Amino acid sequence: MNELETRYEVERKDLVKEKSLRYGAAAAPFVAAGVPAAVLFLLGFVFGTTPPAAAVFFFLSFITLIVGFVVGIAASGGLLYYRSKWLANVRERIAVDGIKAEEIDWFRNELTSSEKKSLKEVEKRDLLLGDAYRDSLAARLTATRIKKAAQRELLFARRRQNKLKYLKSANSKELIDETSRDVEKLQQIHSEAEEMNVEAQTRLQMIEAAARRGTDLAHSELALKKLTARSADLPLALESARMKEEIRKELEAELEEKDEISEL
Repeated sequence: MNELETRYEVERKDLVKEKSLRYGAAAAPFVAAGVPAAVLFLLGFVFGTTPPAAAVFFFLSFITLIVGFVVGIAASGGLLYYRSKWLANVRERIAVDGIKAEEIDWFRNELTSSEKKSLKEVEKRDLLLGDAYRDSLAARLTATRIKKAAQRELLFARRRQNKLKYLKSANSKELIDETSRDVEKLQQIHSEAEEMNVEAQTRLQMIEAAARRGTDLAHSELALKKLTARSADLPLALESARMKEEIRKELEAELEEKDEISEL
């Protein structure tokens, strides 16, 4: 199997890690502040045999409570930052070969408020329609990500195209031609992603209307299969273009290095 065809599967350890980071960030200020303060407070009852000694323990527990809370807030911020970076990496790995319906929960921050509300309402009315709605959301998310990635890659490819025009090398003409083909391919991917996005948006509206009417979507199964196929194929095409661009970068760097050496 080709490396690009290998799907990243979310494992149980990923779910456990996500929950641990989320709950850990929420609990950090209270744990860091409460546990040491509670220990000192109890020690005040055990070893505070005299009022001055007890007052010292109680004062230390109060100070520890404040300091611990501040430290806990800082730890919570660090955990939230790490969690956001880790989640972004997981999402990118999931989205490389297309987002699946069961992976929507990992991308909830990319859904609009109306989409979240509609998903909840559709799933409450009909579970089958809810699955279809998730499929269409996955297609919409995939199309949006492909569009953004294709635009970014297009920008880099065009900059590289302009840069290659000033390189005076035997292989520069060949690289320019290859880069031009890549630009055309990225433009095609962007166009197809835009079309897929429109289809997904239309599909979402159809499902919402069907849920309100209480009807099924048997007549639309072909459209759903079409969207699912595009969700899988377009990201692989974009990833393939990216790999070609990386190889081209290395070739250009070697050409520039050779030109500098020849000039010396």
